[in-house]
Amino acid sequence: MKYTFDIVGVSPTWQFFHHQQQTINQPSGGAVEYLSTHKCTLDAVLESIEPLPVKWGWNTEQVRDTVVKFWLNNAESIRYWKVRLIDAGNENILVARLADMTSLQAEFESLFSK
Repeated sequence: MKYTFDIVGVSPTWQFFHHQQQTINQPSGGAVEYLSTHKCTLDAVLESIEPLPVKWGWNTEQVRDTVVKFWLNNAESIRYWKVRLIDAGNENILVARLADMTSLQAEFESLFSK
């Protein structure tokens, strides 16, 4: 299975929590997870993804490799988000998306059909 990881933005903590609560009650089309951390570091992101492979039956090593490869290949983007997170202040978090490719494609297709 192929996985994808991307940083999608910085958000106030309460807004991300509210969004997560709303999506819990909606039927899920697949394994697309939005996760958060207060630090823009590889260690913090890896810690935030720990429960996801078990939840979705994903290959833990492949998921970790996907995140590490993103981190190694996107230094400029990571620096950008690190600065945005610092500028936003302590009440904000970094938001990222981790998904298997098939589920992410299905989510995008469902958005276009609405």
